[in-house]
Amino acid sequence: MTSLVDKAGSVRPGEELPVEPLKEWLRANIADLSGDPVITQYSGGASNWTYCLAFENKSVILRRPPAGTKAKGAHDMGREYRLQKALKPVYPKVPDMLGYTDDESVIGAEFYIMQKFDGIIPRQNMPRGFQISEADTRQLCESALDGLIDLHNVDYKAADLSHIGKGEGYTQRQISGWTNRYQKAKTWNVPRGRKVTDWLQDNMPSNEKICITHNDYRFDNLVLNAQNPQEIIGVLDWELATLGDPLMDLGNSLAYWVQADDDKVAKATRRQPSHLPGMMTRQEVIEYYCGKQGLKADDFAFYEVYGLFRLAAIAQQIYYRYHHKQTRNPAYKHIWFFVQYLMHRCRKVIKRSK
Repeated sequence: MTSLVDKAGSVRPGEELPVEPLKEWLRANIADLSGDPVITQYSGGASNWTYCLAFENKSVILRRPPAGTKAKGAHDMGREYRLQKALKPVYPKVPDMLGYTDDESVIGAEFYIMQKFDGIIPRQNMPRGFQISEADTRQLCESALDGLIDLHNVDYKAADLSHIGKGEGYTQRQISGWTNRYQKAKTWNVPRGRKVTDWLQDNMPSNEKICITHNDYRFDNLVLNAQNPQEIIGVLDWELATLGDPLMDLGNSLAYWVQADDDKVAKATRRQPSHLPGMMTRQEVIEYYCGKQGLKADDFAFYEVYGLFRLAAIAQQIYYRYHHKQTRNPAYKHIWFFVQYLMHRCRKVIKRSK
């Protein structure tokens, strides 16, 4: 299955790397890189720019923030690098960190270099020619959830990661923060959302557990072993990782989980192959996770609504930029409709929970 290994493509116009100063920095800071790199770029994602640098003896990954202004605390390459470096000894699915610099004179931005995992990334659809049985798909699904469970069970204090988030009070901060972001980004063609945000505020669980949370744990951020696709060998994109509540992290993952019997709108927005025969339904995901963690699975509505609303707020922030002509990307033109749909899903879960 080596032909199915995920590959980068051509570098997007305007996002080229200055090769000579980069080569000089790499030679001075990272050992065992032979020859000149062939540079390609990964097209997925709408946040940080990710490149593959293919040398004669091995390939490495470069991550840098996008061009232009950025929100305070966003696209912090140094934080992302240090977090993964500290997490690697206790969570081996993190790639090895090879080097970091905040010297923007090298390529025009801070960046870091990390290990490249050679494997299959399950994007919207599996790679062309990929075949997997229903039973093996079920095993893949369980492996993915086990990877999230393993992360949530890391002793972050022993790993010296207490500094990556504020911890206690996470639930309240998330509800207040995402409510505020949604209201600031609201445009005339999306709901006010008061019913949803008031319900979240009024139905916050009385207790919370604090652990390391990924906050973007999806199949397209996982790397599968090309020889044994049921095995997860890597977890990518730690930009949003923090200390938070594990069930809220699961709720974030479920917001992207489109199952086989979902409606046409959900299917049209699917970003991962969670619809394949053998994949769990959202309810089965909840029951599997809670069963493994010794939790009750009978009252998950708050976490499900939170995940959907958070995704709606993220989508609305993107649409706000398009609406106010801060970006002209035509892919963003109809995101307002997706926001409407997600808020509709929130209201349905709330109604079902009564």
